[in-house]
Amino acid sequence: MMKYRRLLLLCTLLLAACGKPAESSRGTIGVSLLSLQNPFFKVIADNIEAEARKHGYDTLIVSADSDVARQSNQIKDFIVRDVAAIVLSPTNSKAIVTVIQEANAAAIPVFTVDVPCNEPGVKITTQVATDNFGGGKMAAEAMIEALKGQGGKIGVLDMKQVESCILRVKGFKESLAAHNAAAVKKIEIVSELDCGGANDKGYKATEDMLQAHPDLVGIFAINDPGALGARGAVEKAGKTNKVVIIGFDGQPEGKQAIKDGKIYADPIQFPDKMGAEVVRAFMRYSNGEELPPQMLIPTSLYRKADGAAHASLK
Repeated sequence: MMKYRRLLLLCTLLLAACGKPAESSRGTIGVSLLSLQNPFFKVIADNIEAEARKHGYDTLIVSADSDVARQSNQIKDFIVRDVAAIVLSPTNSKAIVTVIQEANAAAIPVFTVDVPCNEPGVKITTQVATDNFGGGKMAAEAMIEALKGQGGKIGVLDMKQVESCILRVKGFKESLAAHNAAAVKKIEIVSELDCGGANDKGYKATEDMLQAHPDLVGIFAINDPGALGARGAVEKAGKTNKVVIIGFDGQPEGKQAIKDGKIYADPIQFPDKMGAEVVRAFMRYSNGEELPPQMLIPTSLYRKADGAAHASLK
């Protein structure tokens, strides 16, 4: 009896030292993002994980690395694991339709974050994203402001396979067209090249633009890596005082470049809000609430003065 009591006391002490046993998870949210090599998507991922933990859910977060086949296999794996929900930023909105339909058939709710999938035949519970169209219009306003009424030829570094980037360019063009309708000196888009959302491809595309149009006065890039690549090519060509660059995102490197005067401005996004909001949307859905087709988070225009006031920048 004495041995039993000692053993019971020892177990009690061990439990006290280790704390209470962990509560069981309510389920797992499967997350496939465009590329975790991009700091923007890493912020989304970190905030999805943190918000899900608050609500008792585990997360399985993977990087699609801009590969449609990889993302399709990741979603199939989520379906096999019978996850509670799937969150994805599609690598290609059209190519991913079939596997989203498989998730729909398995009655797993699908949410998109940042990059939408507006294709027919799929059911997306809701889309949580930046107002990319509005952000594109804001980028055009920044370009107009930077050129100070002078007009001229500009280029666009786009990424036509990603819906969010298509919306940015669409908004940019619409706002530019409205400006040109009343302006004495027009701003003319003379080149549109794919930058792949990457620094190296943005650099090469800008080199090609400058060779074809040596009188270029501005470039709009659909994200910060593309804009930073453009800046590198502009510097190499010795045109730093002749070509205005407008980016998009507000990544730390982009904000630093704006503070340093290398990029004129960015419509900045809030990936932390997107990550948290998509999990909150899932919780609302789980509670039986009907969600709107999309939840858009407005951008904010970030200029050099904002960079100067940003304490974390050099």
